[in-house]
Amino acid sequence: MIIDRIDNAHLYHAVNIKFKRAFNYIHEIDASSIADGKYEIDGGNMYALVQQYNTKLKEQGFWEAHRRYIDLQYIVQGVEGMGYANINHLQQGEYDSTKDFLPLYGDGDLVTLRSGSFVLLMPEDAHMPGMAIGSPAPVKKVVVKIAID
Repeated sequence: MIIDRIDNAHLYHAVNIKFKRAFNYIHEIDASSIADGKYEIDGGNMYALVQQYNTKLKEQGFWEAHRRYIDLQYIVQGVEGMGYANINHLQQGEYDSTKDFLPLYGDGDLVTLRSGSFVLLMPEDAHMPGMAIGSPAPVKKVVVKIAID
């Protein structure tokens, strides 16, 4: 897992050749006014999900991980907690290949993501997104799904 400010995105271009394109997409769009929805960047190899929601209490959250995609989650507006644990520290459920969704169970840590920050989540990074810091509040986020192949 990598957490940083979007202003430092250029530091991660060399980590994975696809990261540069994903960060460029975020810089090129007007993230504050783009409508919710799915946006193709490179077909199934890379796409963006723009989401607005209210954060939820931890009891309503769930652990997840993905095998086919790396998540680049960028907080456009608001503040949310993001649960984090290595998948080897949690109990794994049954992987759903049609949704690229691996449910996990157990405990992990919580980090705070503020407007202008991003997190890169690799397949070994279990995460619990959308957690309230204090009470539930609105968040706008862009999630870029980056195929591993």
